[in-house]
Amino acid sequence: MAELATIARPYAEALFKADGVTDAGLLATEMRTLAGVAANPQLRQFADNPKVTAEQVFDLVTSVAQGPGAAPLSTPTRNLLRMVIENGRLAALPEIAHQYQALLSERSGTSDAIVYSAFPIEPAQLRDVVATLEKRFGRRLAASVVVDPELIGGIRVVVGDEVLDTSIRARLEQMKVALTA
Repeated sequence: MAELATIARPYAEALFKADGVTDAGLLATEMRTLAGVAANPQLRQFADNPKVTAEQVFDLVTSVAQGPGAAPLSTPTRNLLRMVIENGRLAALPEIAHQYQALLSERSGTSDAIVYSAFPIEPAQLRDVVATLEKRFGRRLAASVVVDPELIGGIRVVVGDEVLDTSIRARLEQMKVALTA
């Protein structure tokens, strides 16, 4: 959703500039938590109610995000949350968290990689795969594995907007196209 990404970008960049004051890892963790809270349809329905004030929404979101006995949210995160709520952009919070994480990854020279595999990958195998992929993509990768039995075999790797598909399903599709051409 391009519009949501456009809305989220300035918020993510503002938080990114503020992370010099606060630990970036802490902010990333807090943003993932807030994104999960903001994705709740009941909370969004409550926030969209015109009778509910921005302060009430803020108090509810922070209480859910912090949980019982947890440390309070950092000042930059609280300030960002206030701005998002006051501007009626609570729905953009998951995208803000995603873009903030992308900015952190870019600064550290690391890219997120999703490795789709037909079968679970052991940690030792994943290290070998990641080392090979890092050479292929020319940068450090933070890989996560998603099991997709429809691949039949092999892997499909998504790094940003780049895709490397060495799965059996992709090869069968290539053969199908070649035979029907």
